[in-house]
Amino acid sequence: MLWGVAAAAVAQDAGVDARLVEAEAAFKEAKRFEAADDAANALSNAERACGLWEAALGGADPKVAECLSFTGLLYYGKGEDGARGLAPLRRAISIQEAALGKSHPDLARSLYDLGSLYYFMGFIDEAESLYQRSLDIREAALGKSHPDVAKSLVGLACVYSWRGQYNRNKELLERALAIQEAALGKSHPDVSNTIMNLSGAYKMQGMYGQAEQLLKRAVALDEANYGKSHNEVTFPLFNLARIYLVQGLYRQAEPIYQRVLSIREATQGKSHPAVAMVLDDLAIIYTHQGLYSRAEQLHKRALAIFEAASVPPHYDTVQILLDLAEHYVYRGLYGKAEPLYERALAIVEEVHGQETDAGVHSLIGLGQVRLGQRRLAQAMPFFARVLAISDGRLRQEALDLSESHLSGLLRLLGKDGERLYSILRANPGNEEVRRLALTSALLFKGRSVEEAADTSRTILRSMGPQDREAFERLRGLRTHLAQLSLDGPGQLTMAEHEERLKRLAEEGDVLEADLAKRSAPLRALTALPSAADVLQRVTAALPWDGALVEVVAYTDGPPAPAPRQPAGPRYLAMVLFPDGRTGAVDLGPADVIDQATSRMRKALAGRDAHFQTTAEELYRLAFKPLLPLLAGTRKVLLAPDGQLALVPYAALHDGRRFLADTFDFTYLTSGRDLLPPPGDIPLSTSAVVFADPDYGAFPPAQTSAAERSSFLERFYSEGRAGGGDQRWVPLPGSRQEAEAIHRLLPQAQLFLGAEASKERLLHLAAPGILHIATHGFFVEDGHGPAGARALGTSELGGGSASLPDPLLRSGLVLAGATSASAGGASPSGHLADSLVTALELAGLDLWGTELVVLSACDTGRGDVRRGQGVYGLRRALVVAGAQTLVVSLWKADDETTRALMESYYRNLLAGQGRGAALREAMLSLRAQHPHPYYWAPFIALGSDAPLRGFTPSAGPP
Repeated sequence: MLWGVAAAAVAQDAGVDARLVEAEAAFKEAKRFEAADDAANALSNAERACGLWEAALGGADPKVAECLSFTGLLYYGKGEDGARGLAPLRRAISIQEAALGKSHPDLARSLYDLGSLYYFMGFIDEAESLYQRSLDIREAALGKSHPDVAKSLVGLACVYSWRGQYNRNKELLERALAIQEAALGKSHPDVSNTIMNLSGAYKMQGMYGQAEQLLKRAVALDEANYGKSHNEVTFPLFNLARIYLVQGLYRQAEPIYQRVLSIREATQGKSHPAVAMVLDDLAIIYTHQGLYSRAEQLHKRALAIFEAASVPPHYDTVQILLDLAEHYVYRGLYGKAEPLYERALAIVEEVHGQETDAGVHSLIGLGQVRLGQRRLAQAMPFFARVLAISDGRLRQEALDLSESHLSGLLRLLGKDGERLYSILRANPGNEEVRRLALTSALLFKGRSVEEAADTSRTILRSMGPQDREAFERLRGLRTHLAQLSLDGPGQLTMAEHEERLKRLAEEGDVLEADLAKRSAPLRALTALPSAADVLQRVTAALPWDGALVEVVAYTDGPPAPAPRQPAGPRYLAMVLFPDGRTGAVDLGPADVIDQATSRMRKALAGRDAHFQTTAEELYRLAFKPLLPLLAGTRKVLLAPDGQLALVPYAALHDGRRFLADTFDFTYLTSGRDLLPPPGDIPLSTSAVVFADPDYGAFPPAQTSAAERSSFLERFYSEGRAGGGDQRWVPLPGSRQEAEAIHRLLPQAQLFLGAEASKERLLHLAAPGILHIATHGFFVEDGHGPAGARALGTSELGGGSASLPDPLLRSGLVLAGATSASAGGASPSGHLADSLVTALELAGLDLWGTELVVLSACDTGRGDVRRGQGVYGLRRALVVAGAQTLVVSLWKADDETTRALMESYYRNLLAGQGRGAALREAMLSLRAQHPHPYYWAPFIALGSDAPLRGFTPSAGPP
């Protein structure tokens, strides 16, 4: 009253229409109340301002439109039915289009506001159209670097997040963030909002660490801008708590939720929908803590708040329904859960579509309810729909992701597969379950290496010079990263060194993601078979006399969430035959099998005279359960997982004989490897052999201790033998091996001594056969036997720091890039001049290379990543395009390796398959050297077909 009277007096003195002054004052009050989170008073003042302006200026004035637009959004802020805000916003847009034209920035603001209201109400298509119009107008009128453009980008990004298109979402948010930081500074409130939204993209791709760091930054910005008790601070805090919640870190999440709840109840009242969301998440924590009554009460209170607020059903309502339903499933109350899931799914299908996260959760929940009610046949269609949705999402997302980010997404989606494997373990005799679980394995297992290889192939074989130039930049960056990793910190502190490596790795991720995006349209043309037909396609690709054994390592659990039923890691084997028959068998707890695997590998690699005991133990655990399913089958196409990927099955022993005598094994990453490669890649008929590199006096004696504190040295912590006089041990057998291959393949080009250099290898054009005989390494090993083709700790020393990337911790030793003819020492003294890492080898162009043989130690080793294979040399060379790899699983003997490889090539040139030829060579060597240490270290991974680019020889020369 007082400010109204005062405004009227001032207006009268100035000869101004008092209604205009009063309207302006009321509008300012509305803004003030809105900033103070008092939506009710903000709305009443805004409505008064609109009425006064319309009375004074008429209903077609832009000032009226500005007020109407602001009023429309306040309805949602008050917790009212958002639909009440539609009319004023639509009217504002009509006024502005008539008065200002269709390209005015004020119109763009109203379009953005209406889009936001539609988004809050769950009408995503309408929101997208309005956000896009707003963006187009703002870019044209204000330029592409204006802060208002960033706002439209954020709105549009939210639409893509809703649809699960997190790459597009992240791309728009990163662009918006760059605009805001440049135009507004890094501490502006809008920057905090964009950072918070960007964290959501990372969260939904399973990259919780990145999301957490972004949210902590957003919290700090909002606390600095608004104070620690302002409602604005609750948004990043709430999302931070959810990061902890989704990871099961309840003790970290609960105090943050309590802080958010306290602020929101104080600023918005206890019946606001924003309060309801906090109550709902707290209830999830209490459920997992066994506080069921308290949890159920909070879930119901949250749902009642939304229903009382007359908010139309949208995402938050659905989420509360799903959380309450899951609470009941957790307690085994399936009858109470089922109608809640059905109601949630009905809302989702009507408004949003099943493909959203809420739709997927509804389907999973209904499937879990049917399982809990022992209605398996009715449950499986729900899980089949979920698998198809996950497959579609992966196809969409994988095209734009770097490999590291794709790995995070695969871990997230892998939960769908693990659920199916748990159901299969409980129902091994059900054909529908077996086929769906097999389909999941064929779609997701080893998928990250395949996507990386697809990107490499497309860029190198199908794209233009600009894209290949970008690929070369990525290769150069990886070489630089490897060099810095191997050379160590130099004058930097260890912390500074590791920070520098981290920045380079992140730069590589950006380049890799950009290349993936550029190649996406062409890669989409050669996409994998869909979830509906991948099993049929793989079945058709099986040899008539073979069987696929797909082994998966997974975390087993109950079919539905339940207390006091802890999950545990297990192995499961699924079998597929050429006639379409399937089978499945539970192999048992993973820790028991992994320990047996470790004992067997140690016994074989250490030439233990009692190795047979360990070989029989692993046979009983990991293979004997398969015998009833494999009756009459000799050719086994084996796709192992976990630690089982690091053992030669041929050396397992049944108590009477080795499995090499009864089975012919071909190793695969996944049964999907049997499908023909996309495109027509011409085969090369050349052969290249690197052998007996000239290690000379490298590392040079004058190298300082600091310079020798390389990445590799820091990983070798046992048996340290420091000193600058250590050298790589010569491998005379590798030269004899190369010469024997040359006699069999006269066209082979040999690079020996100083010519067997890293530089030459990295610039190699794709040969038909690539054979490398030298030292190999996978860091974390100890000493190998004397005369082994491995880098020993005495050559490297020891230290204390580490890098997580296994592609930097595995590789080969070659001659230095500038090795001298006498002595062979690299003048630079850099370890990186001679060591070529798996990360660098991933950049080779081996498309058209039929066979890569790494005749060195530990070349099949690496970090085992469940479901995605072994990260090391074998992965790098598959990404580079090699069709078949021959790699070693321990430190192979120099002399017997030479004999094995000569026999292998004789068999290949006689027309035998690439895997079968190795098996025959192993059996032949076993006659002279019975211990598996000598004859069993190598496996052939990939295609078993005979070489096509090389004609069979008429006989030995």
